[in-house]
Amino acid sequence: MKNKNSAFASGTEPLPSPAPAPVPEPLLDLDALRADTPGCEAVIHFNNAGAGLMARPVLETVLDHLRLEAGTGGYEAAAARAAEVADFYAALAELLGARPGNLAFAASATHAYTKALSAIDFRPGDVILTTRNDFVSNQIAFLALRRRHGVRIVHAPDHPDGSGVDVDAMAVLMRAHRPRLVAVTHVPTNSGLVQPVAEIGRHCRELDLLYLVDACQSVGQYPIDVEAIGCDLLTATCRKFLRGPRGSGFLYVSDRVLEAGYEPLHIDMHGARWVAPGYYRPVDTAARFEEWEFPYATVLGCAAAVRYALRVGPAPVARRTPALAARLRERLAAVPGVRTLDRGPAPAALVTFTIEGWQAAPFKAAMDARGINSALSHREFAQFDFADKEVEWCLRLSPHYYNTEEEVDTVADTVAELARSAR
Repeated sequence: MKNKNSAFASGTEPLPSPAPAPVPEPLLDLDALRADTPGCEAVIHFNNAGAGLMARPVLETVLDHLRLEAGTGGYEAAAARAAEVADFYAALAELLGARPGNLAFAASATHAYTKALSAIDFRPGDVILTTRNDFVSNQIAFLALRRRHGVRIVHAPDHPDGSGVDVDAMAVLMRAHRPRLVAVTHVPTNSGLVQPVAEIGRHCRELDLLYLVDACQSVGQYPIDVEAIGCDLLTATCRKFLRGPRGSGFLYVSDRVLEAGYEPLHIDMHGARWVAPGYYRPVDTAARFEEWEFPYATVLGCAAAVRYALRVGPAPVARRTPALAARLRERLAAVPGVRTLDRGPAPAALVTFTIEGWQAAPFKAAMDARGINSALSHREFAQFDFADKEVEWCLRLSPHYYNTEEEVDTVADTVAELARSAR
């Protein structure tokens, strides 16, 4: 389906590059998917790594519940939709290869991550072993733990081939330091790098180490199986490639973590029972990581988004979405003055690049003015990675399965036009 805003690129010169390899034909009905996505009629949305466009069934689910709350009362509406609320956990469990009782709703991926960290009784000298490509908020959280509890932060080196962390070197560090926590971001927010989380998980299992995975950019883009990854804890958002509403995320907690008695630092009446004046008992499930107050319309919207993702199919999404990004990356790499930054043998659908002759804010504004949604990443988001690449900022473009090849080419032509205008 042609996007009505694609006409603004008419008259631009074709890029001086060989025709990119076609995106494999998906087993997807793109016309139907785009008809389900109202935003496709307004913009070329290449900011799915920020927040995906909600599908119509997700939007209608959220609005319907808000109307029910307005008409019957918030408590009464929640009681009426109890089965649908429970489906949030059932749907996520199906998506991740988990049990519903292993999953907790959170207000964001970062909220879930800090809840998980708060459950670990860090002591002075404890080691957090992570990578040089962990998410910025996670890195800040580690530094805060260092300041407050005296933990040590050890960063495993990257592999020379650009494939992400050097797993063998990380395994050596595991044996040398016996870290209290191993923490890895599957796909960092500032590039298309895909970290080998399952390989790392095998080493953590062998050494009985606690393993936390940030899957914020990979859930909804790739099939995720928590058992195959071997993680004890996994966090993600619903607003990105799952296409759910903002203000939502979740935490996966393994059976062994629950059975070991881990609980968040601040636990409330939802996560525990006050069984005697001087004693409380955490609930048996991951609900111990939740709070009593819920944004029920958002939870229901997330359940609808997960069910929608399951109907579309994780496998065809995992083929199409990175393939669209590969087409875009190939087109951009041929533009004079543009430098693509993504590394690894099979990058995810986060395409990052710099462009000569432009500063960050004006370039982003120029893309906005042409109806193309994108995002900026700055040095403070990725101190190690951007230092290695010798850049202060980049633009991030992140297509999803409902985007089209025509949109990819329009975006690439637009970047080429802007690059020429700066020369």
